[in-house]
Amino acid sequence: MLVQAPPRTPATASARVLLPYEPRSASVARHLVRTALREWGFEDLVDDAELIVSELVGNAAKTGCHLRMAVGLEQITGRAVRISVRDGSRVLPCLIDAGPGTESGRGMALVHHLTAGHWGAALESDGKTVHADLRTRAPLTLDEGALPPASCQTRADRLS
Repeated sequence: MLVQAPPRTPATASARVLLPYEPRSASVARHLVRTALREWGFEDLVDDAELIVSELVGNAAKTGCHLRMAVGLEQITGRAVRISVRDGSRVLPCLIDAGPGTESGRGMALVHHLTAGHWGAALESDGKTVHADLRTRAPLTLDEGALPPASCQTRADRLS
């Protein structure tokens, strides 16, 4: 297993691991996501991110590829992260309408729900990458524009 993690700054925080197409890979991927998100201060995303990476890795493991899948996590903004899984299959994931009696097929619907529809897939010459974006629900800080622009007047300003 190869783990690669460049220096983590808000603009470049990322982590990546190459994993075999085996059931234990989901556990390793969850550990990577959990550790990185806690280190980056995204504790509120850990549970959803672990579910998402488990689903994406599980789907990749079902492709029958024999080399390695790449699992990545990247901080794409000060409030959002992207989970990605690259595998050797060119079959794209899709949402299906799994009925109540169906035992499988709900995974991408779960990813769709947890990301509010912010997921996608890109075909590549030798496979695809599926990604899912999560945004923190933590309150904005002053640095992130929680205050209105200076040109906005408050009610008290208008009354004086």
